[in-house]
Amino acid sequence: MSAAMDVLDVAPEDRLRADLYNFLGLALARPADQMLLDQMSELSGDDSAMGQAVAGLARVAKASTPKGVEREFNALFIGLGRGELLPYASYYLTGFLNEKPLARLRKDMGAHQITRAENVFEPEDSMASLMEIMGGMIVGRFGQPAPLDRQRMFFNNHIAPWATHFYSDLEAANASILYASIGSLGREFMSIEKEAFRLTAV
Repeated sequence: MSAAMDVLDVAPEDRLRADLYNFLGLALARPADQMLLDQMSELSGDDSAMGQAVAGLARVAKASTPKGVEREFNALFIGLGRGELLPYASYYLTGFLNEKPLARLRKDMGAHQITRAENVFEPEDSMASLMEIMGGMIVGRFGQPAPLDRQRMFFNNHIAPWATHFYSDLEAANASILYASIGSLGREFMSIEKEAFRLTAV
């Protein structure tokens, strides 16, 4: 996604949320290189479900190599003809690619002045793109930081209906090793976000 202006100051807790959205987007967009694996391996977590998912990811990242992660990524998302998973909202919600969920997303992206980057060719309703968009909305990468009600609306319309299902599938996929841990982290984070948005709804 392309940004309209520089990132603005936001509350520390929202910065952390955005960082996690951006991390998930990056991890799902392309295979992790050694730098990202090193960063993952330095993470630590507490005894909460989320903390355990973070700690699990760190352990697996320490034992992973870029070549191994690339093979895993290709088996999961590319494959011969198609990968084990199709990480698109249209597919998860309708069974087909490029359907109404993508059209609705493009309409909302236009309303938020968000456009697909020129070097990105996959449909915008991929989980990687949605994570990046959400992170950008929180910190104001596409203009002013989105207020909570707009974040909630975007999340409920485009992420909540299928994210937990996708991350659970990623966690259980046959080809998943590192990505099983990413799936666990994503599933826990989506659960926290969904409940937080529910509690703040008026």
